[in-house]
Amino acid sequence: MANTIKFNATKRVAKGSGEARRVRRAGGLPAAITRLDHTTEVLRLDAHEFVMATRNEAGEQILGELTVDGETIHALVREIQHDVIDGTPTHVDFSEIDMTRKIRAAVRIVLVGEPDGVRNQGGILSQMTHEIEVECLPTALVEAIDVDVAGLKLDETITVADIKLPEGFLLLTHGDTPVAGVSAVKEEEEAPAAEGEEPAAPEVLSKGKKEDPEAADKAKK
Repeated sequence: MANTIKFNATKRVAKGSGEARRVRRAGGLPAAITRLDHTTEVLRLDAHEFVMATRNEAGEQILGELTVDGETIHALVREIQHDVIDGTPTHVDFSEIDMTRKIRAAVRIVLVGEPDGVRNQGGILSQMTHEIEVECLPTALVEAIDVDVAGLKLDETITVADIKLPEGFLLLTHGDTPVAGVSAVKEEEEAPAAEGEEPAAPEVLSKGKKEDPEAADKAKK
């Protein structure tokens, strides 16, 4: 089950990019939460506290418990926006959830084991899908689902339908979606020369100073 992280937040009255910049300059982190009645409230979190609380979380859909001006709100982190230069969080979007009702969430896929097709047949493993969408109770939400690929042979593929989900999970991603596969290593071949055409000679780059023919003639005279 995913860990529930506690956050302290305060409500903001002002909105807009200018207000968001002011919050960041003061060490805060702008945030917004969509409530169960579909209204949206803007919040302020402590930027350092948020980074420290989420530093061990691999995904962005984090189960949280927000304390907003004394009110406790269960919420899911839907998106964390980051600064393009230093990667620090610049904005967080929450969605309020009812702990007794199922939610939709994206769960990471982690491949486990070395495929037989890689170990014994010289193939390479490729992962095509890195997360799946599921429906489950918030209390059952997991950070990731392990998928065993040790038995994969050359030219074999695991699809989403092959994944064993935890009890109470409903799969929303199409079952035919490929997750991982083992394929042969493709060797690059030189393109054959056209019929009647001589193979191109390798280009030779001279490192010395090119001699001027006219200067050479004058030197001989």
